Amino acid sequence: MDIVSALRTFLRVAETSSFSAAALDLDLTQPAVSRQISALEARLNARLLHRTTNALALTAEGERMIPMARRVLEAVEELGDLGQEAGGAAGKVRLSVPAPLGLFLSDRMAAFLTRYPGLSLELLFKEEGSDLVQDGIDLEVRLGPVSDNSLIFRRLGWTTAFLVAAPAYLGRHGLPAVPDDLVSHDCICYQRAGDNRIWSFSDGAHDIPVRITPRLIADGAVAVHRATLAGAGLSILSHILALPDIESGALVHVMPDFRPTRLPINVVYPSRRNVPLRVRAVLDFLAESIQDDPLMRASEN
Repeated sequence: MDIVSALRTFLRVAETSSFSAAALDLDLTQPAVSRQISALEARLNARLLHRTTNALALTAEGERMIPMARRVLEAVEELGDLGQEAGGAAGKVRLSVPAPLGLFLSDRMAAFLTRYPGLSLELLFKEEGSDLVQDGIDLEVRLGPVSDNSLIFRRLGWTTAFLVAAPAYLGRHGLPAVPDDLVSHDCICYQRAGDNRIWSFSDGAHDIPVRITPRLIADGAVAVHRATLAGAGLSILSHILALPDIESGALVHVMPDFRPTRLPINVVYPSRRNVPLRVRAVLDFLAESIQDDPLMRASEN
């Protein structure tokens, strides 16, 4: 039995509470996952999981096993990094990002993957924060302050966004001049952590919060972008989505004297002593890509 593989499988089963989910994440079949867990239990002479037809739960021995398994795997990854330093990062990394940033990174992915032929990347588009351990995510980009003290975070840059609308919408409803005018307009929001019924703008000196009544709420920025292009209302869009359409005339930059408040762009990852080389490579790629864009590189001020 490969004890390292068995420990990795056990941890993923414990994190997902599912043999099938662990199998999917580890690129194994469900019977293979079950065999590894059974072999590990036989090796340790201890039952690690309670199994029923409808549920899966850790035993007391399984609970005690988790921190020990993590320490073993961290040590193995650190040893592996010693050999990878010369040959480059290798393995799979799961990266979660907001959709606009994911599109931005996708345009730069070919060069990065060519640089690391042994590395594979799973790119997840998510607007809200995840349970990194439960979801098996190595790195996640979050917009706004990070309040979870159990996570390590690194500031990468700042958002730049625009309030925009299609010419057809403005032809029907008129052009808002100041934030208070938005209360009488159709607004399109995307669901994310916080109050999506409050938009915040800056006049260069102060932040100005405005309570709106959304006509449409979507769970992703891409849907908001498409609805805005179709003339459904006003929206706040990342420069990544908005600028090409502003330049082409498909969207109009509204209230240029009141810019949407900028948010910090942070990358978070589990609080572990040793970050694997494969994860460090993706982290550096994120930082370099964002620093290459002057609208994200600039400081809040």
